[in-house]
Amino acid sequence: MFEGYYKNDIADAERLRNGWYWTGDLGYIDEAGFLYFAGRKGDWLRVDGENTSTLSIEQVIRRHPAVIAAAVYGVPDPRSGDQVMAAIEVADPAAFDVAEFAEFLTAQDDLGSKGAPRLLRVSSDLPVTGSNKVLKRELQQQRWHTVEPLYRWAGRGKPAYEPFTESGKTQLRAEFSTFGRSNLF
Repeated sequence: MFEGYYKNDIADAERLRNGWYWTGDLGYIDEAGFLYFAGRKGDWLRVDGENTSTLSIEQVIRRHPAVIAAAVYGVPDPRSGDQVMAAIEVADPAAFDVAEFAEFLTAQDDLGSKGAPRLLRVSSDLPVTGSNKVLKRELQQQRWHTVEPLYRWAGRGKPAYEPFTESGKTQLRAEFSTFGRSNLF
């Protein structure tokens, strides 16, 4: 059925195992034998030792009236695992009220504390595929290395994002270094 990717040995190695094609789909079978689709492997993060679905976080973010599109993905945490990062597309990033957005997220009963984005990228034009899907891998590779407005969660006691400046990035780099994870910065 599937012989492999054309002239792409790396993709073959990732997807073909012992003659079987691994789709990256996740699912489970219940006691009655019903099969349920639980998402894609890339749609799950490990945050503070817990598995977190990026899709459920995206659904919450998309409810905000100013958000046109949203992508949630993992970026390395300085200590271990992932941090939740969200990229949102809005009509005018300069006019976007990030304080109101933080309040909105905090008010969402279906957004757990592990799901609140620690980093927020605000864009007027997220990268998309030909079928208009946001290119999460591209955003994930860029992480916080962008000229678009970035914010870092600063809510200790109250919901708040603060601009993620070059000074903040320098501090983050030091955190990665302290915990022996400089290669992930």
